[in-house]
Amino acid sequence: MTTHRFPRLFSETTLGPVTVKNRIVSTGHHTHLAHEHPNEHLIAYHEARARNGAGLIITEVVAVHETAMFSNDLLMALSPECVAPFRKLAQACQRHGAKVFAQLFHPGREILSTQTGLLPVAYAPSSVPNERFHIMPKELPEALIHEIIAGYGQAAAYLVEAGYDGVEVVASHGYLPAQFLNPRTNLRTDAFGGDAERRLAFVKGVAVAVRKAAPSSALGLRISGDELDENGLTQPEVAEACAALAGEFDYFSMVAGSSASLGGSVHIVPPMGVDPGYTAPCARKIRVRTNKPVIVTGRINQPQVAERILEAGDADLCGMTRALIADPELPGKLLAGCSEEVRACIACNQSCIGRAHKGFGISCIQHPVSGRELEFSELAPAAVPKRVVVIGGGPAGMKAAVTASGRGHRVTLFERERQLGGQVLLAQELPGRAEFGGMATNLVAELERSGVEICTGTSVTAEQVCDFGAEAVVLATGARPWVPPFEGHELPHVFTAWEVLRGEARIGDSVAIADWRADWIGLGLAERLASAGAKITLCTNAALAGETLQLYTRNHYVARLHKLGVRIRTHLRLFGTDNDTAYFQDTLTQEAVVQEGIDTLVLALGHQAVDEFSNAFAESSIELLAVGDCVAPRTAEEAIYEGFTVGLRI
Repeated sequence: MTTHRFPRLFSETTLGPVTVKNRIVSTGHHTHLAHEHPNEHLIAYHEARARNGAGLIITEVVAVHETAMFSNDLLMALSPECVAPFRKLAQACQRHGAKVFAQLFHPGREILSTQTGLLPVAYAPSSVPNERFHIMPKELPEALIHEIIAGYGQAAAYLVEAGYDGVEVVASHGYLPAQFLNPRTNLRTDAFGGDAERRLAFVKGVAVAVRKAAPSSALGLRISGDELDENGLTQPEVAEACAALAGEFDYFSMVAGSSASLGGSVHIVPPMGVDPGYTAPCARKIRVRTNKPVIVTGRINQPQVAERILEAGDADLCGMTRALIADPELPGKLLAGCSEEVRACIACNQSCIGRAHKGFGISCIQHPVSGRELEFSELAPAAVPKRVVVIGGGPAGMKAAVTASGRGHRVTLFERERQLGGQVLLAQELPGRAEFGGMATNLVAELERSGVEICTGTSVTAEQVCDFGAEAVVLATGARPWVPPFEGHELPHVFTAWEVLRGEARIGDSVAIADWRADWIGLGLAERLASAGAKITLCTNAALAGETLQLYTRNHYVARLHKLGVRIRTHLRLFGTDNDTAYFQDTLTQEAVVQEGIDTLVLALGHQAVDEFSNAFAESSIELLAVGDCVAPRTAEEAIYEGFTVGLRI
């Protein structure tokens, strides 16, 4: 085995009484794959990461009390019935050499809804509301505080009985334990508040209860090193609290941000606009103050980033959760000396937290098998190998070609442009979106390893494909910008988003962006042009800019526009333009809205499918399948998923 490139990442370490075989951690994250107790889907998901070499699997949050239930698919450890299913999960991971910890959880005031969909009674140290969910919590009676502390202990007892190697108290992101530590959310004057020492009492009480229930297990505290919020815990406050709690815990798990505000919540799952490994300095401070092992999490998407953090002494283990969602085989590939084959996470947030926030099980935009391990358990060989032609080298076409080739088909991919990647090549040109290009990089590398014959800079006709001897054809011809026939659409100051990104547009000093889709294109264009010095008005058809994006991603990029002084106008429908004015209609009132003094109008009005082959093959016996935007313009997630599933069907 070759480990010399990452010697620290693959060295053993200890967390209290537990020895972990390497420093790669799948940290706790809500998968939305199970309800109440682990099921076969959740077990298969975690086992895939353990099987491929992750040293530590920390399973998702487990409610410790009935007042902690904030979702209809939250795991619970409230009764003895939970022991058997949690045991199955633990054993599935442990048989591959991984250690398994659980997260003990109470959100406090950070509750959006109950399991019934009714507004909850949220309990907190004091009646101090949050900004994100606009919930006014009820102050916890002292008797209920003691009941919740006992719940932490009882939940730990159940999980240890189930065979878990350790438990982790979740105090991160402004959840209940952090609310007790924070002098701005804990206004109590009893034994649980009033000064710094008494604000520690809740967390100390939880630690004592868990230690009593699980004396031989590892015990950790997950906490935000900086909540990055006006009213959140600051770096000095967190460092001081951790130092005071160092005797209670075997390790600390460090993240950043807070659930309590829109800005702070961006850091729960930081998007690609945030620097890789940005939380390492905070982790180092906690490590120095506590002299305890520290797990650090925050955009550690590449093994070299993790190795660098470990080498610098910033932390002892690295949470690589999204990296392992994108590529569960990451540890095994590194051990085999195949780091170039790792499918790097691009932090797009579309299919992991994006699906979770819609109430669906998480997956990965690049790796649809994640979260669907039972559905796509293995790449079965084709019963009859065929001659397959893929037309189009965007994400859908590349994924279809790789998958079909992996099953034994002989595949040729034709792409009319000189470079593979499709719209990904445009997406990566937007500010803070360069990593999106990693999707194309990863797929091209997979193509080259798969043995697919790649023909770039080549346009083909249906006749040529038939003459080629194709037995199956995958159409992945994508989409083009949609330009409706509004008044003035042909004027020389009107450009599509694609023309701007390709450098084909003459941009003036005052720009209006007509944004129908309300996705990353409008936001990115506004930032790019504003950064170049233009005065920008983003006119979006939605209720807010970036409305269709995952909310952490949206809020991160909208904040960037605010700092640049971009004017954002909502509920607007493009009506027409003349030489210096853009005309819109308010979608709520139907009244005219005039944007005067513009010299450039940029269109981000979505796309229309390019389907020039379906009819040409209508009379042919060739198996014909279409994927991605040529079926209907959507996102890269649907393109890759459809490319993958079509590759399985041929």
